[in-house]
Amino acid sequence: MKELQSFGWYAARVAPHLPKKAFSPAPERLWGGLAYLLVVVSGILTISLTDFNIWINTAISIILGTSFAAMGFLGHEILHGTVVRKAWLRELTGGIAFFPLSTGPKLWVKWHNMTHHRHTQDEEKDPDAWPTIEQFSKAKILKPFYRLPLSVRGFLGMVFLAITFTMHSMRMFKRFIKEFNPEKRLSVWMQLLVPWATWIGLLVLIGPLKWTFAFFIPLLIANFIVMAYIATNHRLNPLVPVNDPLANSLTVTVPKWVDVLHFNFSYHTEHHLFPGMSSKYYPLVKEELKKRWPERYHEMPMLQALAALYKTPRLYSNQVELVDPVGGDVYGTLGHGLDPAHVKPKETAPAEESSSSAMVNK
Repeated sequence: MKELQSFGWYAARVAPHLPKKAFSPAPERLWGGLAYLLVVVSGILTISLTDFNIWINTAISIILGTSFAAMGFLGHEILHGTVVRKAWLRELTGGIAFFPLSTGPKLWVKWHNMTHHRHTQDEEKDPDAWPTIEQFSKAKILKPFYRLPLSVRGFLGMVFLAITFTMHSMRMFKRFIKEFNPEKRLSVWMQLLVPWATWIGLLVLIGPLKWTFAFFIPLLIANFIVMAYIATNHRLNPLVPVNDPLANSLTVTVPKWVDVLHFNFSYHTEHHLFPGMSSKYYPLVKEELKKRWPERYHEMPMLQALAALYKTPRLYSNQVELVDPVGGDVYGTLGHGLDPAHVKPKETAPAEESSSSAMVNK
């Protein structure tokens, strides 16, 4: 089966083989969120009210950062309606879960649920898709970065994961704020400003040194953890004209205890097939997908996926190939020639090479 299929096509064939309870809300997930919330509040209070040495504060920062990320994963699940169904409660609990990352629930639903999920890996409509070489040619601000060697870009790309979610969230606010109805726009603004006002207020209250350990370092850690997943969700996959989750999404594998801590966020193909299902049931979905379409299903260990991201450029020369504008090396995508265990460029025609290089040098 080579042709692309919609997520509904797959869902219709998989859903009858899943237990009915898989399609019901799982409110017990909130207990995990409460545990993380208590850890976050306790950690911030401990740093704020004590004078521990740098090593203890660093350890607390790491715990806070991992908790920030995990709360974001739960917020993602809540705002898909898989934990609680009442709209006001969903927005309240989702807002609390996303509070450390300072992303408002209304913005997230608009950006992630209504746009990214509907248009996954559509080069024009998906706000999370990476650009094509044509789009890159119009973005002058990116060209100095792409003049760097691929290995340097790969290293910087890994480092920038520590700020990427926060920066991209601000970009999405700028992009979508005008699309909200005027009567809802104030609440979207408040959902942005209240978290940041809280964190800036904490800075004033406890001073820059303690604030660095209580919020800034944890935010960097949370960004990196969240983006380690998000960066591998789709960026090795092709752009697609049909929203086919087996073609445009990647499931990564992590140790079981990490899946428990991160609410099964690693099961991303499964999530795009059933976004309204609690992730606790995604292992069952994975079994059905691998049973029916093993040749189309993409999965790999998280570290291997990150290594493949490091070794490949982030521009599409066409829907199924990535191109390095410096030198014109072309790489396949998953399902189209990319071997994550042995990442190497394809042979490129001289005309393609000179064309790509010209776009960087303009």
